Amino acid sequence: MNWIDHALKHEANRRRLLIAGAGLAAGAAAAVYAPYTLGQAEAQQTSYANPVVWQDFADVEVIRVGSDFYMTASTMHYSPGAPVLHSRDLVNWEFIGHSVPKLDFGAKYDLNGGRGYVRGIWASTIAHRPSENRFYWLGQIDFARSYMYTAANPAGPWTRHADLPRAYYDAGMLVDTDNTMYVAYGNTQISVAQLSADGKTEVRNQQVFSTPSNIGTLEGSRFYKINGNYYIFLTRPANGQYILKSSSPWGPYTLRQVLLDMPGPIPGGGVPHQGGLVSTPNGAWYYMAFVDAYPGGRMPALAPITWTADGWPQVTTVNGAWGQTYPFPNLTPHPVPPLTGADTFTAATLAAKWEWNHNPDDTKWTTGNGLRLQTATVTNDLYSARNTLTHRIQGPSSTATVELDLASMRDGDRTGLAMLRDASAWIGVRRDNGVLRAVMRDGLTMDSNWNTTGTGTERATADLCDTRIWLRAKADIRPGSGRQAQFSYSTDGATFVPLGPNFTLNSNWTFFMGYRFAVFNHATQALGGAVTVKRFEVATP
Repeated sequence: MNWIDHALKHEANRRRLLIAGAGLAAGAAAAVYAPYTLGQAEAQQTSYANPVVWQDFADVEVIRVGSDFYMTASTMHYSPGAPVLHSRDLVNWEFIGHSVPKLDFGAKYDLNGGRGYVRGIWASTIAHRPSENRFYWLGQIDFARSYMYTAANPAGPWTRHADLPRAYYDAGMLVDTDNTMYVAYGNTQISVAQLSADGKTEVRNQQVFSTPSNIGTLEGSRFYKINGNYYIFLTRPANGQYILKSSSPWGPYTLRQVLLDMPGPIPGGGVPHQGGLVSTPNGAWYYMAFVDAYPGGRMPALAPITWTADGWPQVTTVNGAWGQTYPFPNLTPHPVPPLTGADTFTAATLAAKWEWNHNPDDTKWTTGNGLRLQTATVTNDLYSARNTLTHRIQGPSSTATVELDLASMRDGDRTGLAMLRDASAWIGVRRDNGVLRAVMRDGLTMDSNWNTTGTGTERATADLCDTRIWLRAKADIRPGSGRQAQFSYSTDGATFVPLGPNFTLNSNWTFFMGYRFAVFNHATQALGGAVTVKRFEVATP
């Protein structure tokens, strides 16, 4: 049997089963994956390219359970939060769920009397506890306190397990070989907490390290026990990585530099850093970092790790840099559906690739026969409008096309496809006095406190004579391209007409999240209108 036949047979068998992570009990509850089309099979992979995921997944942590790998990432104000991705080979990744089903941390996350922009899910941590066959996710919210969610299956459902009174900043969780749970956390001053046996309270807390002033800031803890030694993996944002080593979780710890100012694999991007370490079943080690590549965001990149004789990790470089390519891990390549593609919203729930801008009003949307978005907010400010649905852009260049049924729009309604960030633009449709017009609008801006400073300027319009429209936004984040978005529309789904000027994407890092394609529908006069998203597709050249 050749490799492709073997891979397809393995894939078909796997997708008949319910996934729960290798090492979990046979038949344990898990997610049912959609069938994988045979025509999507890939040739045998002998190498891989960085970034391994060309989408915005920041502050990543990767864990292995048996022969399955799981990854979590920051999502800030997007809901559901803390995505969980799955892989069998560390290179091919797919969404399976979210650890935080709803940002249930206050009304501002509902866009109700406030906003949660650049708050919410920061660097968090995921772990598996073999004694329970259970997954734990821990995150600090608003610098105030930490929340623990657990699940029997990483695909969910996840439920809140405990609200811990201490705020574990940039936490990394360790389940020790004796089943004790520890959390490493902090900024510059690094501490370790021991949790109770049930993980609901703290039983001990101790500062274990103070960062030397000549290094500056260390944060983004990841906590490991490897060959009897304890390691705390720390980032020096945004250009370095360090590691602490001790024979005890409580120290004393010795510090060593892992990398500093190492050239990264993305042209025009930053230094790979943060993230964490993970081993394969055969004992090989890898470092999954992220690379700042704004305006797209922070992209996961993977490099092999070797260990010195005295137990320190070293990044395998290519000509002194983080490699743009490396040999494929000594694992069977496991093709998965791409993170791009089309969605016609025929399922009863949204696919895990979708995240709302803040929590949605669940009374104002339905899916199954297209995605019906009723107006949920009366506002002239897109940043204040609820039920804006987002999809990460695919680097280095991608195009989103959305097909909309406008028949149920009402006067004053605004719907469309946005390039969404703290500086935004959109193409869409406005209805006024019973007339539909295609519109391109830019100049939607926020200040450094994420308050709206501009609701936009209409730059171009076009008459419409039908209630069906296709909207398109192309985002190019390559350096030298001008890093611009282009907007166009179609009335037949085939011929697209440019509308408005190109929009220069904001490359500033301070919003943290990269640009997203966003579908919205809000009212400016009164609620009651609706649109139906018939199809949404993200494609690459």
